[in-house]
Amino acid sequence: MAGRAQFAPEPAPRVGRAAPGRDCGGLVTPAASHPPVTITACPDGPLLVRGDVEIMAPGGPVPRTRRTVALCRCGVSMIKPFCDGTHKLVGFTTAPNDPAGPGS
Repeated sequence: MAGRAQFAPEPAPRVGRAAPGRDCGGLVTPAASHPPVTITACPDGPLLVRGDVEIMAPGGPVPRTRRTVALCRCGVSMIKPFCDGTHKLVGFTTAPNDPAGPGS
């Protein structure tokens, strides 16, 4: 289209910490102009990640189509790293394991 500038979208900032003894590799904290990133641990369920972050897997970045995603914590999801609700079927719980119960 003549006369109109084309701009590529800005990539999401990578948020995190570098491994000990390694360069940060471009990891940054979110800029003030970006909405805050929040991570909420749902009781007995996934981690809800809201905001503009890049999710990294051993093979590289994980594609995202939504600003809010649910990440699996139970380890049983068939669509890892995302939650598919399987935690409900397997009885996943985030409660501490205390076989003696309270007050013991």
